[in-house]
Amino acid sequence: MSLFITSLNSGSNGNCYYVGNEEEAILVDVGISCRQIESRMRRLGLSITKVKAIFISHEHTDHITGVPMLAAKYQIPVYITAKTLLNCKYPQTGFPIYILPSNDCVWIGELCVKSFVKTHDAADPHSFLVSYQGINVGVFTDIGVPCDQLILHFQQCHAAFLEANYDEVMLTQSRYPYFLKERIRGGKGHLSNQQALSLFQNYRPAFMSHLILSHLSKENNHPQVAWDLFYPHMNDTQLVVAPRHEETPLYQIKASRVQMEVLPVE
Repeated sequence: MSLFITSLNSGSNGNCYYVGNEEEAILVDVGISCRQIESRMRRLGLSITKVKAIFISHEHTDHITGVPMLAAKYQIPVYITAKTLLNCKYPQTGFPIYILPSNDCVWIGELCVKSFVKTHDAADPHSFLVSYQGINVGVFTDIGVPCDQLILHFQQCHAAFLEANYDEVMLTQSRYPYFLKERIRGGKGHLSNQQALSLFQNYRPAFMSHLILSHLSKENNHPQVAWDLFYPHMNDTQLVVAPRHEETPLYQIKASRVQMEVLPVE
């Protein structure tokens, strides 16, 4: 019993997260091109034919740009809320679309994908918890505040993609205009490194094996800054910082204790 996870890309230039078992997989968001997804999955030894569904968190371009091409080429069903679909303004789709229920589970083979509302400046933003035979993986990015729903689901995770978007000092000192700084840190934008760390410290379950810091800002954060903040607090949880322009390794998450392995790339 295992789930296999990777970040295919993470950041304001595009987001795409893979979660699957031996038989089927899903993507959360497709903010990079079909060609990039194909090549990155190929390098990891993953077959695109395993991807049985795409789940869309919200309509911002760094989460949906590659959806039409990928979904149409492989006829992959797309699960999306009605309000998000309306704001995506897709042309004639050419691929199957299903309306995503909030606070409910969609079954993709043996994968249970639960969606729940998050705080972000989008029409109907959602986060996801993917479960398989007692193993839970969360995809928690683009979050304004760590609300009760996030806390509840984070406590269930064996592994999680967790936003650590900005360093508070770097954002304050950046060249961003004031209105943009307020949008980012104002409660409907993104989680700071410190907010993400506080969530981890206060609510990490004892069995969490893996934390992937995600959606780091290019201008207001740095992988080493986030790593240095989190690393002293990890204990038995493995820390990874997801890069902006390439995939992470493929990780195997097991339910039997906090056991996680890095798989060799064939």
